[in-house]
Amino acid sequence: MTTYAAPLRDIRFVFEHVTPLAELTALDDFAHADPELVAGLLEEAGRFAADAIAPTNRDGDLEGSRVEGDGVVTPASFKTAYRQYVEAGWGAVQHPAAFGGGAFPLTVANAVKEMMTSANMAFSLGPLLTTGAVYLLSHHGSEEQQQTYLPRMVSGEWSGTMNLTEPQAGSDVGAVTTRAVPADDGSYRITGQKIYITYGEHDLVEQIVHLVLARLPDAPPGTKGISLFLVPKFLVEDDGSLGARNDVQVVSVEHKLGIHGSPTCVMAFGEGGEGAVGELVGEPNEGMRAMFTMMNDARLGVGLQGVAVAERAFQQSLAYAQERRQGRGPTSAPGEQSPIVEHADVRRMLLTQKASIEAMRAVCYANAHALDQAEHADDPVVREQQTKLADLLTPLSKSWSTDLGVELTSLALQIHGGMGYVEETGSAQHYRDARIAPIYEGTNGIQALDLVGRKLPYDGGAFVKGFLADLRTEVDQLPAELAAIADGVRAGLDALEEATAWIAARRETPVDVFAGASPYLRVFATVVGGALLARGAAAAQHRLDAGDLGGYDAGFLAAKVTSARFFATQLLPAAVGLLPSVMAGAEDLYAWDPAAIAP
Repeated sequence: MTTYAAPLRDIRFVFEHVTPLAELTALDDFAHADPELVAGLLEEAGRFAADAIAPTNRDGDLEGSRVEGDGVVTPASFKTAYRQYVEAGWGAVQHPAAFGGGAFPLTVANAVKEMMTSANMAFSLGPLLTTGAVYLLSHHGSEEQQQTYLPRMVSGEWSGTMNLTEPQAGSDVGAVTTRAVPADDGSYRITGQKIYITYGEHDLVEQIVHLVLARLPDAPPGTKGISLFLVPKFLVEDDGSLGARNDVQVVSVEHKLGIHGSPTCVMAFGEGGEGAVGELVGEPNEGMRAMFTMMNDARLGVGLQGVAVAERAFQQSLAYAQERRQGRGPTSAPGEQSPIVEHADVRRMLLTQKASIEAMRAVCYANAHALDQAEHADDPVVREQQTKLADLLTPLSKSWSTDLGVELTSLALQIHGGMGYVEETGSAQHYRDARIAPIYEGTNGIQALDLVGRKLPYDGGAFVKGFLADLRTEVDQLPAELAAIADGVRAGLDALEEATAWIAARRETPVDVFAGASPYLRVFATVVGGALLARGAAAAQHRLDAGDLGGYDAGFLAAKVTSARFFATQLLPAAVGLLPSVMAGAEDLYAWDPAAIAP
């Protein structure tokens, strides 16, 4: 299935009633992003995603990317789509005007990214990494580096990569061994090999800007001894033109479960001579701090991948459920086959998808909204609080949304029945594509450790306590007709507060805390998602009661209430049920010897 329709009404509803765009456009930096302009931008982005990118999804999966000579050939359809992407300026939406960007809020840019990713996740990965590289260089690059590279990276004429992983250094980045030796001209010579480099080599642009973690000769061990270097595919002359080819080569492209169109490369630096020419970005041995700027941007982008692929799979499964006739529905005449959408279990799966997607989208958009305020709010106190909120929401966005992305694409495949297991329908591709997202940009287990180890202790635990108290106050103010939603979210908050207190009381036994970190993150994110859906339900109910539909139709608003109620009464209880898992401790995890159970 190649069709995709951008969920513009859903996005607009979040912007108006869940994470208000008006709070951002009230800031001086975003005064130009008025609602009419944003609405036009999103409508055009949705059209572009549906018409130009979505048809490349199946082609890219079948054709894949391959090494030819010293380069990588991407699917033929990607080349046309990418040229149109650059010509339309989609990559520039969130970037500073000083470098040719549109200077829109990240919240708006992420809505655009969601649509592009739904259209073709493999295609979207290239722009995602370039966006992160632009963000990093705009914060940590020198003036010369910014002027040399950013205008053409913002436009999409050049692309960017993130080079962290090595065979012995995956999540343990401190084990990186790539070397950087100072040269007489002030540059560095980079030698080493990196693996799993997304769009490390490709034929969509003429220049690729690699951001590479490496060690200086006198660097201390671990992450404290890692520096960051800019290593271009082609050296750049003083006049901005491309010069000689740098000593950077693709070794191979990984053969992956999914995202076949995205070239995931093994890259060799400096194997042809004295080393690849690189420039230091920021200060020596401060590479991880700079790289985390890019990684945190990418983590939210990956969280959006869970939303986006689940949305695409949902649209396909809903269409199939309305067309496919099988069995007799509860209101069908004897002997009449019904569309499978009439069957209760199919409806359960469809509503699980829809309600979860709405909750995931709300959490990810709230994350972006906090990041926008953290960087652009006028009040420094607001900036500080919003920075903490963004830090808290990032592991939730990344981990919960990508875990659910896999679960929901699996449900979409289930609705297709045996046809879903057949590649030609396209449902299996969504499932395969989604599976990488819980793994890269920090595995979801690491996100959970980050949540309990770094984020919960903010202000001695007071920040999270206050955040949860605010959610409870909001839920307590829901109208009486939303009592079932309020009760479900309150039960979730009760469980979350109990789990949070348990973790705080066991700080001196970190192994017990870490043992419960992943189920704790699931509880936390599910409760926040439910609370945000409740916020939207209250707005929808208010419009229905007042007779002011605000440009929506009554059925759409009623469906928002239904989604929130279904989530609160049928999905949130499963998160509450994880409370014993959070508080079980580590004893059983270490009670058995792996050798004793080996076959």
